[in-house]
Formats: sequence, structure tokens, C-alpha cells
Amino acid sequence: MLKILVADDEALIRRLVSDFLRKSGYEPIEADNGLAAIEKFRADKDISLVICDIMMPEADGWEVCKKIRESSTVPILMLTARSQEFDELMSFESGADDFVTKPFSPTVLMKRVEALLKRSAIRTANNSDEIISIDNLTIDLPAHSVTVEDKPVDLTIKEYNILVKLSKNVGRIYSRDRLLDDIWGIDFSGDPRTVDSHVARLRTKLGKWGETHLKTVYGVGYKIEVNNS
Repeated sequence: MLKILVADDEALIRRLVSDFLRKSGYEPIEADNGLAAIEKFRADKDISLVICDIMMPEADGWEVCKKIRESSTVPILMLTARSQEFDELMSFESGADDFVTKPFSPTVLMKRVEALLKRSAIRTANNSDEIISIDNLTIDLPAHSVTVEDKPVDLTIKEYNILVKLSKNVGRIYSRDRLLDDIWGIDFSGDPRTVDSHVARLRTKLGKWGETHLKTVYGVGYKIEVNNS
């Protein structure tokens, strides 16, 4: 039974989400503030997904997300009572993988949970004993880690999946729509421009390597480019 951390200072929301998780065959672990969420996540290495409210006492959801990302790429689904672009952007900047606005349909929430877990499982299953090396960048697929010049790079699941997709096919251009289908899923209904923001953040995190190798082909898509000269 997969464990899912549910962090929200509203007891009613925690109970509602936890009840639906149990009915779907998951084991919920509840936290009523941000600090408790961080502590419970660090104490249990078997947590497979985190559902985290943004506005919480002790530490907000963005801080929780950042702390989790220091050591884990577990999928994170953020909740907020405010439908504002700033909240969504801050969630993604903090390392979240998806975003749901309150009030939400529990059924839709469960579909989002299942989709995140499925993509995470597919990623794990597809990670054979393989190392991808491109110039000074190394992707250790079994360990799900990325280093540039032997320095670790912390990526969200989607940033990592974009990098792996492009790195396995150096020189091939992937359109925004193709990346959406392959990484977000064909049922994705959000803003297609989210691909652009994820690629931009990925390039920034990769530093000089990203500027040199992660190319935008304007009007077409994205690719990894290697100078063989």
C-alpha cells in the first residue's frame, strides 16, 4: 500500500482527502502544519507522493516543497484556496509537479494523484542500469540523479523527464505538444506554455551547460545540441 503525505492545516480537508485516499487503496499520513509535514516526510522513506496546502502555519507549502526537494524527487501536488497565477508559478518554482485550486472535486484530485504516481512508476520502470553522459553532464538513471561537472543538480520530476527525453535523443527536436503528451500525459488540460517555463527553469538550473546545450528552436520546439567540432 503506497503511503501519501497529506499536509493541510484544515482538519476537514485532511479528512476528506485522506478518506478518498483510503478508498482508493492508499495509506494517508496527515500533517497539520508545514513543520510537521517536513518532519514526517523525513521520518518515513516510503512516502510515494505529497499533497501539500500552500497556506499553513510553521512553514508554508512552498517551504515544505523546497525542503523535500533537497533530498527527494517524490511527486508533489500543491493545494491552494487562491486561484492566482503567482501561487501556481511559486509552486512550480519550489519544485511542485502539479497544482489544484480549492474547492476541488475529490474525484478529480484522485485522478491527478493516480496520474502522478503512474508517471513516477513508468519513469522508475524504464530506468535501466544506464548512465547518460553528454560533455560534463551525467544522468544516472537508476539513481535518478543529475550532475554537471560532478556537482548535483536538483530537478523536479518533469524537469528531469524533459532532460532525459531530450538527452536520449540528442539533436532531435521535440515540439511543445509532443513533450506535453509524453511527460504530462495526453489528458493534460492546463496551459501548454507550462512546457516553456519548465524548460526555462531547467536551463537555468543546468547553468553554463544548459545555455550551451539546451536549445530552443523557435516556432518548432526544443533539443539537446552537442558541438562535435
